[in-house]
Formats: sequence, structure tokens, C-alpha cells
Amino acid sequence: MKPPVVEESGPATMLPVGSPAAVRAYVRLMARRHRSGLAGVVLLHTVATLAGLVGPWVLGSLVESLSTGTAEGEVLAAVGWYLAALVVQSAFTGLSRLRGGVLGEEVLADLREDFLVRSVALPPGVLERAGTGDLVSRGTTDVDRLAKSVREAVPELAVAVVSLVLVAGALVLTSPLLAVSALIGLPLLLASSRWYFRRAPQSYRSESAGYAAVNTVLAETVDAGRTVEALRLGEERVTLTDRKIREWLAWERYTLWLRVTWFPTVEATYALAMLGTLVLGGLYALNGWIGVGQLTAGVLYAQALTHPVDMILRWYDELQVGQASLARLVGVREVPDPDTDEGAHPDGLRVTAREVGFGYREGADVLHGISLDVAPGSRVALVGPSGAGKSTLGRLLAGIYAPGRGTVTLGGAQLSRMPAERVRTQVALVNQEHHVFVGTLRDNLRLARPEADDTELRAALAAVDAVEWADALPAGLDTEVGSGGTALTPAQAQQLALARLVLADPHTLVLDEATSLLDPRAARHLERSLARVLDGRTVIAIAHRLHTAHDADVIAVVEQGRISEYGSHPELVAAEGPYAALWRSWRDER
Repeated sequence: MKPPVVEESGPATMLPVGSPAAVRAYVRLMARRHRSGLAGVVLLHTVATLAGLVGPWVLGSLVESLSTGTAEGEVLAAVGWYLAALVVQSAFTGLSRLRGGVLGEEVLADLREDFLVRSVALPPGVLERAGTGDLVSRGTTDVDRLAKSVREAVPELAVAVVSLVLVAGALVLTSPLLAVSALIGLPLLLASSRWYFRRAPQSYRSESAGYAAVNTVLAETVDAGRTVEALRLGEERVTLTDRKIREWLAWERYTLWLRVTWFPTVEATYALAMLGTLVLGGLYALNGWIGVGQLTAGVLYAQALTHPVDMILRWYDELQVGQASLARLVGVREVPDPDTDEGAHPDGLRVTAREVGFGYREGADVLHGISLDVAPGSRVALVGPSGAGKSTLGRLLAGIYAPGRGTVTLGGAQLSRMPAERVRTQVALVNQEHHVFVGTLRDNLRLARPEADDTELRAALAAVDAVEWADALPAGLDTEVGSGGTALTPAQAQQLALARLVLADPHTLVLDEATSLLDPRAARHLERSLARVLDGRTVIAIAHRLHTAHDADVIAVVEQGRISEYGSHPELVAAEGPYAALWRSWRDER
């Protein structure tokens, strides 16, 4: 069976997958963090394994003694030693598994925290290009798949390696001849395992990537459901989804075929090892090369080898699945940080764009030669038809994207060269996407200013006309909102986001349809309320509701990635150009 052939679907925009070197480095990092816990698990199981070795040795000695006429007292002593060793083995095995489980949970918690911290710190432009489906898939599906590896595979693999070394050592000490006989199935085991492990890692990675692609397509279709329906793209999206599901299932079938081919071969090697030990060991005993007691103990030790070898192969196979998921989680660590300059500080509040060009893909620019000068404290409106590049320009002016050509500066300092934290204290972007986080309403507001007291929080809510519904909540500011709590309407979520903006208190704001979820009358009232709060700040507003442009100091008309008109509302209406046509059309529709 050959690996599936995946159709090309255009340039990839997903987040990177960690390289093998990066995965190994991260595993070493986690091992250093938890070396004491891992050492404790290994030590506990070493004691358990040593106790387990007593049984075959006692039985071998007993068989040897019985063949020469041992007294009944020695049989009772042997039984006593066997039971004592069994008790010790059971106790320490239980302790090692308990500590292994605790270690697995600690490692998994560290891994989740590392992924979350790095995900939050990713450059906004990278996240916007990759989309939410890939990141969500990594944070949910890949973490879930890795959980079994971390909780069980890592501790069990460590335990199995210790068991294999100790049991093999005991077999060699009992009889080197029997130790060699037990290796009769090793060539087949090595050959089949090499065949499997050469194909498995990449196949599991492709399977995980296929599942992420399905998630991404479904998330995009749901998020853009209205657009899909309006443009009658339903059939096209269903076709794309079906293709992605077929590709994912093809990899699922391929990895399953690898397992059902390899597992029976491994079982055959165990049978060969036992057969070789019994047959050859019997010949050795008949020729007097080993004693009957040695043969008994050796066969038991050879049989005991099967369990750790099986555990190693089984959990190593599980680690292939975990490694594929870990590579995707580690991949977010390989996203390069923006090339920033800690010494870049704005000298003033003027926002300037000079001959800016930008494209989401190489050779396909959406902005061409944009130049814009925004004076401190002024209000600039970006208007134009859908798809003209207004939102993209807004993200460039907010420092979310770095221009492909030209420069965007704040107070003479390039926004793309300033650290993201510094940019966010100077410039804020508010768009149509508003998030309500799990927690109280107070917690949601304090994301913008952790030290804010209740008076400041209520003032921010009042500034966006939200204090009335906030007071009506069951526990006021202490009401739990978000998933599992009190559900906020889209309009309330939007007001909450704007209240956070008031608390953040940046001097420059980029509003991208920030009131789109409110009805026109409520949006107009809210914008007037915000105007009082934001007086003296620089505001760059992107809107289809042209009353925003009417109130602006300057209007920039964006068409096909270029600024086609620039001036005040009266000037542009008098010019009888594109803006005048937009204004008349909007006014007549009201």
C-alpha cells in the first residue's frame, strides 16, 4: 500500500510544524525540568524489577535442588522467598505507576502552559494569515492526542527500558548460551521495526495535518456562513470539505495498514524467541552444557523479556502519534519573532504612511503606493467599496502587519520595528471580532487595565452606554460571563470591547467597523458618546456608514488598493468624484 497523494491547494498559510531537532530540544528541556520526577519513577521501578527477578531465580534453584533430592523445608523457604519478592514487586510497581501518572500530569500541564504562552505571544499578523482553525486544532486535538503519550507512554517507556536492561542482565548471568538463543527472533524484529518506523512518523504527521485542514475548512465555512450563502458558494465549500475529509481518511487508512502489518510480525518474533530458547536450551541441557535449574530460570527470564520489549514497541508506536502532535505544538515556537528594535521610541504622535505596498502572498499586492499623513488628534475616515483594502490599510496603520514596501511610522519610528507591547500602548485596533472571556465582567474589563477600580470600570461602561445592562446582570460586575456563564448579546460583547478600549486609553485608535453589530441608531448614539471620551485622540475609522465620514476631519477614499481621493467631506462632495457618488447612494438608502 502506498502513501496517499494529496492534491495541491495553493500556498500554505498554516503555522509551521516543528523540525525533528526542535522536537528533540524541547523533549530535552522537559526532561531537565522534570529530572527528579523521572529519576524517582526509574528508581521505584528498578526496585520492583529486581524483586521480580527473584522469582525465576528461586524456581530455577528449586528445580535444580529437587533434581538432587531437596528436603521439604527448602521448598517452603523457596515459597517464602517467592511470596516476599512478589509483595515487594507489587508494592513498588504500584508506587512507580502512581509517580509516573503524577509525572505525566505535571509534564502535560507544562506543555499546555508553554503552548498557550507562546500562542498568545505570536505576532498578530501571523495569526491572521494562519487563521483560527489550525491553532485551535493544535490546542485541542493535538493536545488530546499527546495526553496519552505524556501520561502513559513516557513513564511506561522508561519503566520498560529499565525492565529490559535488568532482565537481559539476569539472563546473561544465568546462562550466556540461553541469552544468545533468546535473540533468534531479533533480526526479524529489527527489520520489521525499521520498515515501520521509517514510514510511521511522517504518516502520522500527515494524518494530524489532514485533520487540522478539515477543522480549518469547517471553521472558515461556519465563520463565513452568510457570505457563503449570499454568494452561493455552498456546493463549492462542500466539495472542498469532502476533499479534505477524503485526504484525512486516506492517511488514517494508511497508518492503520502500517500497524496491522507490523504488529503480527512482532508477535511472530516473540514466538521465535521462546521456541529457540526451549529447543536450544533443551539441547544444551541434554549435552550437559547447562543445568536443569539454569534452563528453568533462563526460560522464565526469556519469557519475561517479551513484556518490556512489547511495551517499548507499543509505546514507541504511541509516541509516533504523540511526536507528530508534539511537532505541531512545538511548531509555534519556531515562528520567528518580529525583527524589532528595543530602542525604537516614537517622538510624537503623528502617524505617517509613505509609498506603502502590501500583499498577503508574494506577487499579489492588495495595497499599492499608499501615502497618508494623520495629524495628532485628527479624525480620519477610510471609505470605499468592499475589498478595496480598507481593513488591510487599517491593520498596517495599527502595526498589526508590516508593509512589504514603504514605511508606516509613529512619531518618526517605524511601527513594524517597535516591540508589540509598546505599539499596543500607543495604538489600538478595534474590529468586528469581539471576545468575551470566561470570568466575571470585572475580569473582562481589567484585561485592559488590571489596576482599574470599580469606579473606573463603571465610568468606562458608561462611556459606551453599557452601564444600564451591566447593572441589570444578576451580580453586576461580579457576574460570570463567557462560556458557561451569562451569555452576552453580540451588541453587548461589542460594547464590552469598546469599554476595554476606553480603559486602555491609547492615543491613536483604528476602528474597523467597531459598531457594526449595533443597529444604525444605537451605533450613532454610541459613536457620539465615544466622541466625547476620545476627544483629543487620533481616530482612524473604517466604516460603511458614511455618517462617520461626515464627522471626520479628513476622508481617504480607498479603491483597488489605492487612495483615489483625499479631503474633507464638503471638499469631496463638491468634487463630484467617487466619494460624492458613495455619499448620495448611502443617503438615498437611509
